[in-house]
Amino acid sequence: MSAPGGPLHGFDAAATIDRLASETVEAVRGLGRRGAVVATSGGIDSSAAAGICVRALGADKVQLLRLPERDVGDSSSDLALELAESLGADSVEEPITAALEGLGCYAQRDEAIRAVFPDYEPSWKHKLVRSAPSASITVFSLVVERPDGSREQRRMPADAYLTLLAATNMKQRVRKLREYTWADRLSYAVIGTPNLLEYDQGFFVKGGDGLADIKPIAGLYKGQVYAVARELGLPDTIVSRAPTTETFSLPQTQEEFYFGHSYERMDALMWGHLHDVDPADLVAEVGLSVEEIEAAYAEIERRRTATAYLHAPAVLFAREA
Repeated sequence: MSAPGGPLHGFDAAATIDRLASETVEAVRGLGRRGAVVATSGGIDSSAAAGICVRALGADKVQLLRLPERDVGDSSSDLALELAESLGADSVEEPITAALEGLGCYAQRDEAIRAVFPDYEPSWKHKLVRSAPSASITVFSLVVERPDGSREQRRMPADAYLTLLAATNMKQRVRKLREYTWADRLSYAVIGTPNLLEYDQGFFVKGGDGLADIKPIAGLYKGQVYAVARELGLPDTIVSRAPTTETFSLPQTQEEFYFGHSYERMDALMWGHLHDVDPADLVAEVGLSVEEIEAAYAEIERRRTATAYLHAPAVLFAREA
């Protein structure tokens, strides 16, 4: 079976913004909150979510937060400040480096990296990358950049990979702590910023960026988020920026870390899978072979299975009579 069109076919960004703004107002009121807190990184998703909230609630009822840490630097915070100025909303910067240092985030990270590169020094830049999409399992490798600019990539053993992931997940959880602290202070709702790809495929941290009161763009493909951002008139520096993970000290795309495909191709693959489109009918759209599209469909299902735990609510046992 095939379905005509695609994620952007017939997509009306202006009407979508009106709908999401109306639903945001209803959701905030339904929760008994007075406004919204949005942590902004200068990325397209958090920027679009912030723009929708300002449209819905007014700039005076939206508190934006900038929560940088030393691996990422100040560039994202600078973009987020530009966003706040364009929206007319208040923005506060609260660096989280000291908190992460105290929690042992960087020490645990360095321990994991030295399991792969024993001579690693904390000043070296680094990132995590995945294997190319295929019908086989995904494996992860660590890339380090030495002071002389040379780079080396080595596959990560499972223990080192999990240790590194656990350490870096602290960044998202500490940010969320600050968001809810501000939300409590203002009696505001916390806004989540995952798009459809991230939400469906579990590209978030449980108790971190996966935690929120309202997730206004979780039903939008990435390309639709960009269309919404352009319709909102967000700064070109943000709308033209490539998606990043904002996690490691070396520049890292979401493609090389998680999805294995560009967001444009991933949108089309997800749309095709959700609409039961025959891989043969998607070849021209995505530029892959039938076999590669079949492998992509299978990986979409594998990720859903592997990340089901992230979506699962707490397990409650029966109350005693």
